[in-house]
Formats: sequence, C-alpha cells, structure tokens
Amino acid sequence: MTASFIVAVDPAAAPPALRGAVYAVGNFDGVHRGHRAVLGLAASRAREAGRPSAVLTFEPHPADYFAGKPVVFRLTPFEEKAAALRDCGVDGVVSLSFDAKLAGLSAQAFVEEMLVARLGVSAVVVGADFHFGKGRSGSPDFLRRAGEQHGFRVIVADKVEEQGEAVSSSLIRRALERGDLAGAETMLGRRYRVSGEVIGGQRLGRTLGVPTANIALAPTNRLAFGVYAVNVRLGERVHGGVASFGVRPTVDNGRPLLETYILDFAEDIYGRQIVVEFTAYLRTELKFDGLDALKAAMAKDIADARLVWERQP
Repeated sequence: MTASFIVAVDPAAAPPALRGAVYAVGNFDGVHRGHRAVLGLAASRAREAGRPSAVLTFEPHPADYFAGKPVVFRLTPFEEKAAALRDCGVDGVVSLSFDAKLAGLSAQAFVEEMLVARLGVSAVVVGADFHFGKGRSGSPDFLRRAGEQHGFRVIVADKVEEQGEAVSSSLIRRALERGDLAGAETMLGRRYRVSGEVIGGQRLGRTLGVPTANIALAPTNRLAFGVYAVNVRLGERVHGGVASFGVRPTVDNGRPLLETYILDFAEDIYGRQIVVEFTAYLRTELKFDGLDALKAAMAKDIADARLVWERQP
C-alpha cells in the first residue's frame, strides 16, 4: 500500500481524509470488471464534487459468517483486495467486520447507523444487484429513497455483461473450477493470480531435477487441479514458470499444494512472498506409473510452459 491510500478496519468514524467521501459499497471479491464499473463511477462522481472516493466493504464474506466457517472460494483475500482497490484509483477503503451486530441491522438501520452517522457519506455507488440489511431486505431502490431522506446521492451502476451474463464473482469462481483461465481473465479484466509464502515440501522436485517453490492455498480455493503455465512475480522481477496444483497422486495424494518450477532460476526463496499469475492451462493432474514417467511428463510441461512464456508480449 502507498502512504496516501487509507485502509481503515472498523473505524468508529470515517478517517479524516475520507470524511464526506463518495463510497462504492459491496464485497468486491475479485475486483472484476463489474466492480470496476462501480468504482469508476464513484471516482468520477467524487472528482466532480471535489470529494474523496472510498470503498465500503465487509470481512469476512457474509457467506462465511452465516456458515460459521470459511466456505467461499475467495478470489482476493483482504490484503489483495485492498491492493486491487488502490490500483483502481480510490482514496481508501473502510472494512467493517461482518458479525452478528451487522448481520442483524435492518436496511434502514444500516443506512442510518453506518452510512450516515458513522461514515457521513456524501454519495453512494452500488451495483444493480446490490442488496443489504437483515434478510437482504435493502435494494438499490430502497437505498435511493433513503438517500433522498438523509441527503446523500445514490448512483446505481449498470451491469457489465459477458456473452449475455452479468459478470460476477460467482461466474469467475465457476470458470476457475473448470480450468477456464481465459473465461476468468475476460471477466476479471486481468489474469487470475495467487500469492503466498514459499514453504518447504518433500523436496521431491529437487530430487527429480525440478526444484519447486511451494505455496499452500486456502482450503476453500477450488481452482481446477492440473498443470499451468504461469508468471512468477518476486519483488519487481517477473519469471516464467510451470505450476502444478493438486494432491500429487503419483506420490502421496496429500493436501492440495501449489508447486511452481521457475524457469532459469536457482535462488533460495524459502520464506519469501511470491505472486503466481496463471497464463495457460496445460493439462489435468494425472497419476503416472512411477517417478520416471512423472519426470518425463514434467519435462514436457516445462517445455510447453516455456513456449507460453516466450510468446507473451
């Protein structure tokens, strides 16, 4: 995050720099093209009014709260979501804890207690399918009427559609679950990526001559098991690579792990944070008849991933 970008978690009142801001309101998981239409309207309205722009979002995801455990395949955990929101040009993000108190607020109480008393919004921008309040009783039309009552403007963004369907986080999740990277990228407006700390593994890759940087993804990540061509971001550097996500059926059928071989790279990066950006789905995860067959398949995977890397702009 940059010093000028504000991240406020459960503030008692709006941060001074965000007082009277124009707020885009929603979960914004993935910060996809539909979300960016909402964010763009908030930023443009704020510029016109000479006010700051901000995002109001909620953690954990409401579905996780009601389930009592993580169940949502998150496209962007909070830190990644905040970074993506910053890149969209808003001045800050306010995140409210989605707990029993917030879940129990009526739509009217949410407007009065959160938007008006707590944040002092000057305008609110939402998507066409936005609902809020206990039982999802609040709609964009309800919000418009409440805005007229309390003196803030409400702007509803049009849906962004792809092949006749509104772009949504759920559609993107389903695309990733079937390995459709191109479909997910079209809706996201960028390539799907994950990040994490490089952890130790069984070091089997090193034994086979292909040492890997391993990341344990969230248990709710339902990316299709398989082998992918990837870009690996390590600080300011970007490298090509090939990544396998799955349970390693030839070896141990263990917990899902993302194992990434970085092309032409020999540094020790255990404990470092990396970003893995998925560029192409190469094949499904397979069980081979022994390590020699696995090694031969890995050599082909590396060659295929190198071709993808070399053909990128």
